[in-house]
Parts: sequence; C-alpha cells; structure tokens
Amino acid sequence: MSRTQHVLVGASAALLLAACGGSANGEQTEVAEDVSFEEGTTMARLAEQGSVTVGVAFDKPYFGLRGLDGEMEGFDVEMAKAIAGELGIEPADIEWVETVSANREPFIEQGKVDYVIATYTINEERKKVVSFAGPYFVAGQAIIVPKGNPQGIESIEDVNGERLCGVTGSTGYEHIRSDYPNAAKGLTGFDTYSKCGDALANGQVDVVTADNTTLAGIMSDHEGEFELVGEPFSQEPYGVAFAKDDVEFQSFVNEVLQEMMDDGRWTEIYESTAGEILGEDIEPPQITETTE
Repeated sequence: MSRTQHVLVGASAALLLAACGGSANGEQTEVAEDVSFEEGTTMARLAEQGSVTVGVAFDKPYFGLRGLDGEMEGFDVEMAKAIAGELGIEPADIEWVETVSANREPFIEQGKVDYVIATYTINEERKKVVSFAGPYFVAGQAIIVPKGNPQGIESIEDVNGERLCGVTGSTGYEHIRSDYPNAAKGLTGFDTYSKCGDALANGQVDVVTADNTTLAGIMSDHEGEFELVGEPFSQEPYGVAFAKDDVEFQSFVNEVLQEMMDDGRWTEIYESTAGEILGEDIEPPQITETTE
C-alpha cells in the first residue's frame, strides 16, 4: 500500500507548509499542514495527538547528540524531525528519549517510543522483534587506536588479545564475538560509546570498535588523540524502527525517506551534520525494507 493511499486529504507530499521549525544544525524543518490519514493507522494517531516520541542516541556527535543546552542535534535528529514534519508535527512537539543498543527493541515493544532513529542497523535478528523502514544511511564497522598507533594495529585481523572496547548489544559487538575470535579474546563491553572513548583516552583499552560514523564522533570529542586504522569491515544499513508489522507506517516512512532523497533534503541534512566530518561525497542509499 502506498503512502498516497493512506493520505485522505491535504497530502503531505504536497508539503503545504504551516511552519518551519528551527534546528540545532541551522536547517529548518518543513511541517505539513492539513494532513489526514486513514483512521486507525499510526500516522492518524500521531497527527491527531500532535506530538511524537522518538528514540535517538544522546552521545553520538553528528548523528544524535544532546548539547549542553539540552538541544538535540545531528543527522538522525534532523531526519526524525523531517518524518514528524510530514505528520504535521512541529519539532517542539517531539519528545526525545535516549535509546542505547540494549533498550531499543524493548522501548519499541513497550510503546515508550513511536519510532527509533539511532544509527540502528537493520538485521534479520532484529526484524523478528521490530520492523524497519529504509535504510536511510549505510555505515561500516571500523576501529580506532591512540594517535601514533603504539600497538602497530593496522586492521581488525591484527587485534589478538589487545584490550578492545565495544558497546554491548550492538551489531558491532556481536560481529566481533562471532567472526573475529582473536579480537574477541580482549573484548570489553560498555553501555555507551562515550565510555569506550574515555577508556581509550585514559589507557584502559587499546582499541575501540564501532561503526565509522560513531568513531568519527568519538574522535571529534577527543581531537588529536586517536586515529582511524584499516578499512571498514562490514556494511551497516541504518533503518527507522517501529512496532513489528506496522506495514502502513513502514510504507509512510519509506515514502518520506524516498521523497527526501529525491528532492535534496537528505543531502542538505547530511552536509550540515555528519558530512562535516565524514565528507560530503556520499549518496543516499537505496531503500530495501518494503512490504510486498
């Protein structure tokens, strides 16, 4: 079922702008007016209540970060605002909930969030519990070491018992455990990536692994202290997650994402956030999470 089949009047694809909500990244969020959706859908419920609860990371610079002033910023945050805007919801009416690797599925299942957009890799195991739209970005797992690379580590294959930090519950953490037994010998798990960065800075660990997007943020927090080594050794497609088998909402979000990729909003958001550290020469991915 297409998005246009859900919208009864005032199609949000037409983007009748009621307002432009400000953002921490200097962009403005387009907010549709006079939207109406098929009764009983998630879109209708959210549009009627005029607010939405979104799960994001609070500690990932350039993707999901809560600043010292309490404002949210980053690529995921701006994408979340854009989705809400297509529902007629202002950025000010978004409740931001911190989600980490260990609580994303439970928060969705328990109804604590309406959707999660938090560098959340789509995989088959997770799709047994939640549904995804997207991907809206494709990252890759990599490693960072202290500046100067005192251990001489050039790739994940070189990690053999060195103290390696990852975040428990993350795809990257499980990837190390399942596919890199030598690296797994010294694997330590924390609950947030910022703790891994701090541990690398103070010498508690020798290596940190995460998606390259997350590592870029850690490096920005510890300017000049770390370096990225080797090439990414995985593909991590990021998706927008929500309640299992909500096919109407999946179709809606996929259409929003595709419109943003087609009309340039995706590129504008990327260049003003993650592109500042990852570089601007990245194309939007192809959406694959569809219900036939």
